[in-house]
Amino acid sequence: MNSLWVGVDAGKQHHHAVAIDADGTRKLSRRVANDEASLVELVDTVGRIAMDGLVTWAVDLNSGGAAMLIAVLLARGEQVLYIPGRIVHHAAGGYRGDGKTDAKDAAIIADQARMRRDLQPMRVDDEISSELAILTSRRTDLMRDRTRAINRLRALLSMYFPALERALDISNVKGAIILLTGHQTPDGLRRVGHARLESWLRKNKAYNASGLAQLAFDAARSQHVRVPGQDAAGATVAKWAHHIRYLDREMAEVDRDIETRFRRHRKAAVIESMPGFGPLLGAELLAATGGDVSVFGTADRFAAVAGLAPVPRDSGRVSGNIHRPRRYDRRLLRTAYLSAQLSIRSCAESRIYYDRKRAEGKRHTQAVLALARRRSNVLWAMLRDDTPYRPGPKPAQPPPARAAA
Repeated sequence: MNSLWVGVDAGKQHHHAVAIDADGTRKLSRRVANDEASLVELVDTVGRIAMDGLVTWAVDLNSGGAAMLIAVLLARGEQVLYIPGRIVHHAAGGYRGDGKTDAKDAAIIADQARMRRDLQPMRVDDEISSELAILTSRRTDLMRDRTRAINRLRALLSMYFPALERALDISNVKGAIILLTGHQTPDGLRRVGHARLESWLRKNKAYNASGLAQLAFDAARSQHVRVPGQDAAGATVAKWAHHIRYLDREMAEVDRDIETRFRRHRKAAVIESMPGFGPLLGAELLAATGGDVSVFGTADRFAAVAGLAPVPRDSGRVSGNIHRPRRYDRRLLRTAYLSAQLSIRSCAESRIYYDRKRAEGKRHTQAVLALARRRSNVLWAMLRDDTPYRPGPKPAQPPPARAAA
């Protein structure tokens, strides 16, 4: 029986696998195609070399091109560790030679898996959490596309019609985007007139059509100079506005899909019982944790992965130097921060804790992070025990003062 550690440098079309024994001796080095048949053959070959010994696999990707590999390994009951690419990059400096090849990277991954004891085993996410991971990632892409489109539209509009750009809240008011799909230039707005513009906005279901038409018409009357290139710029603004409306429709559809799937998850009711969590933030939590917090081991580990547990950076006579960790899950941190910020408005206990931290001299961001750290312990216990959130007893009110005799 031989214990083997297999490191896999994952790629889109091919992977390179290197197996080493307890002494670090290389037992296998092979380039394999990223398809099921080739990967199954690799697993069988490693099993024959190990002769029923313990085999530990390690990969430098946990999604993307390594998804098929991980699925095959977990389906075969293999133990799989995840080593982030950043760790592999820094570890490479401690090995001989400056060259870089897939075989060398795979050997480094295998050797790190052999020596380290702090690597987390990979788990199989439940089906709903996997779907939510895809949908929330899609929603993030749509939000970023919408932000880029709005920034480009505003930059172009401010070039030839700055008065209208100042008057409209393009980022937050849907009616402003509706207006720009049909009317973009000052002379065009003056020709339409206030009454016809208001009627057109009502027909296109713009909220507060009268006030929006008044803002646009006042902006048009304040500018009579024609900027060179105005017609082409106006046509481009209209295309950007149509694109933003399309993105809004896509986001609404994705939001409905996310909410539908989130409601079907066994932990949905527990998560939503926590103040500050709704379907969207709950879905992001499930996507980041795979629907199971037990993989983190402890509540402190959960907080550390979320970037909520500060770490010391002491050196020499400098002590007590506390900072946020450099490596953490940004999705978990975002979910924890936003839910804590929302809970301040809806949960009396969160508000009391936030106010106490502010009274201690902490800034708003620091106070919200402190609240998020405290809430992470509660959330961990709720998900571990499958127990909904129960607010604590209200603080006792002091008795009324007696009137003077």
